[in-house]
Amino acid sequence: MSLNLPTLGVRSDLLRLGLTAERTLEVPPGDPGSPAGWYLHSPTPGETGPAVLLGHVNAVGGGPGVFADLRRLQAGDAVEVLREDGSTAVFTVQRAEQYAKDEFPTAAVYGNTDGPELRLITCDGFDRNSGEFRDNYVVYATLATSSAG
Repeated sequence: MSLNLPTLGVRSDLLRLGLTAERTLEVPPGDPGSPAGWYLHSPTPGETGPAVLLGHVNAVGGGPGVFADLRRLQAGDAVEVLREDGSTAVFTVQRAEQYAKDEFPTAAVYGNTDGPELRLITCDGFDRNSGEFRDNYVVYATLATSSAG
């Protein structure tokens, strides 16, 4: 699978991500240029439910990560996912929200939906004192079209 964000000029293969030993969401490796990843316990993009894609906002050692410009996405922008069967699921951005990590609305982000949806998630709110990100940034999108491969 791969991801295309035409508005941002971003293309990325999608890694398969699971859960860590601590039962938290695995994130893509921290290598510079690391691709985004699909959380494999979420629906395949284009199937009913919220498909979850994760990516870094910055690269190790500085520089932009694959989701560095996620905040530039606006309602109405397209998000394309080339699926393993060769079809393309095209989603339309609805909105985006910033959440404190200790107040992350798990059910709202990962909970069941009536139709195919997409969540793009990255870190946000860098704290220079701690060197950590305090927040997550989540883009919500709904399926617009799906084409056969």
